[in-house]
Amino acid sequence: MGIIILLIITGILLLILEFFVVPGITIAGIGGFGMIIYGIIMAYGMGSSTGHITLAATLLATIIILYYFLRTKTWNKLMLQSTIKSQVDTVEEETIKPGDQGITITRLNPMGKARINNQEVEAHCPGQFVDPKTNVEVIEVHQTYIIVKPVK
Repeated sequence: MGIIILLIITGILLLILEFFVVPGITIAGIGGFGMIIYGIIMAYGMGSSTGHITLAATLLATIIILYYFLRTKTWNKLMLQSTIKSQVDTVEEETIKPGDQGITITRLNPMGKARINNQEVEAHCPGQFVDPKTNVEVIEVHQTYIIVKPVK
């Protein structure tokens, strides 16, 4: 009976770890769920009434523990709470038009940075590499990048 209790408690702890510390479907969640199921199956092997009591106790304990951990702020220190604050630079179509000229800041391999009309944008040069500080001409303007060709 001790092994059944140990399996179920370990499974519940692994599920809590899965929910609050390691989000997603990982070995901790799968292992915890498997341990709980195996512990309940072992309890049913000892008799149906023992299995029913173990199943009910496991469900009740899981609900109480999850309720307790959701109410306390202890797990907030361990939980992943980072937010993404970056954004995609967009090309202002009013300031950059096809035919405008500028200079590359980095190597276009086939993409990099270029300065067009005093605005630093991501530039693509399909089919070829362009060295830094090369004069380029805008061919197309897209929302997040421009397509350029070297000026000869």
